[in-house]
Amino acid sequence: MGASSMLVLILAALFFSSIAILVSKLITKSTKNPQKGQPYECGVPTTGKTWIQLNVGYYLFALIFLIFDVELVFLFPWAVVAKSVGWFAFIEIVIFFFILFIGFLYAHKKGALKWV
Repeated sequence: MGASSMLVLILAALFFSSIAILVSKLITKSTKNPQKGQPYECGVPTTGKTWIQLNVGYYLFALIFLIFDVELVFLFPWAVVAKSVGWFAFIEIVIFFFILFIGFLYAHKKGALKWV
């Protein structure tokens, strides 16, 4: 598997995605309706300003959730091979958890875990 395989994969991805977009443009009927550009939430017409600025704490909370979610993605393959690798795998996961714990402490110190 060299560079030629990667080139074929990229070209195939570009080809198939462009064909799907082209077929979609040819088959679907396009209408210009100003109602399509309006904000929509639960079928209730909006009142007042629709562009509001949200608290950054919500985004930080979501990012912390993603970090610990990705941790689980790495933890499962480690658990599968941990017995065969031995102490080396255990030391690696302890270091991994230590780094995540430092990140958790940093987020806690900055107040990212406080719900508004």
